[in-house]
Amino acid sequence: MKLAAFLTLLCSLAIAADTPETVMITYQAKSGADAELARVIEKHWTTARQLKLVLEPHLILRGVEDDGRVYFVDIFTWRDEKVPDSAPAAIQAIWAEMSAAVETRGGKPGIQIQRVSIVAR
Repeated sequence: MKLAAFLTLLCSLAIAADTPETVMITYQAKSGADAELARVIEKHWTTARQLKLVLEPHLILRGVEDDGRVYFVDIFTWRDEKVPDSAPAAIQAIWAEMSAAVETRGGKPGIQIQRVSIVAR
């Protein structure tokens, strides 16, 4: 009986295990807000890491479009795919800062989030 209870517990822990989710987020910086947006993106990573919500590796890219407008691409992995749906208040506050520093472009939202897979490291 004790062995069966132990095995049941192990199975339920395996079912409840985290399911990581890697995302690629593109931020279209408002004109003149690129330095502020870069700061907020880094703040997001630092806070998420301190709260143990993310996994390594992490990559932030900065690009410039032909017309000089800046965008950033942020690639990282949430510890669990459920994290963004139930993010702590500290993360939600940072998301509000991010939203204030971006703009829509070419019919695309200021922040675009895509689920991706890591193919090689």
